[in-house]
Amino acid sequence: MSDATFEDGAEKPLRLKALDAEDLGVLSGFIQDAVFPGPEMKWDRNARRFALLLNRFRWEDVANAETRSRAYERVQSVLVIEDVVRVQTQGVDVRDSDMVLSVLAVTFEAGEDGGGYVLLTLAGDGAIRVEVEALEVVLKDVTRPYVAPSKAKPEHPE
Repeated sequence: MSDATFEDGAEKPLRLKALDAEDLGVLSGFIQDAVFPGPEMKWDRNARRFALLLNRFRWEDVANAETRSRAYERVQSVLVIEDVVRVQTQGVDVRDSDMVLSVLAVTFEAGEDGGGYVLLTLAGDGAIRVEVEALEVVLKDVTRPYVAPSKAKPEHPE
């Protein structure tokens, strides 16, 4: 038996759960360059849940797209953070439906007793800081993949 590879998920919808910082690092790689408008963020205080509806670039499918000479894809995914105590934003206007935010990374800053902060770093100096009692983050694809509107793979300066 061998370990799974990144490409193993290329044709299937993702459903990932992060319960520690290492898991969250893997999940972060899958949502890098995901985009969403501000109104697609929801914090349900009673359920202690924070959710985002993302348009995620399908990094796991890049090799298939390049070897088969087909278009790069995106897919709508839901990112859910459980056990939320507080949500803070910087450089984000949740009421501005024209503002499109882009996720650069998701990290965890440990606090006391298993709690801490899930930090979503956004392009353009924006950030979302979610205080949690315990780390539990789920990423789930909720639509079929579609051709990326830009038809390009996101690039990052080295």
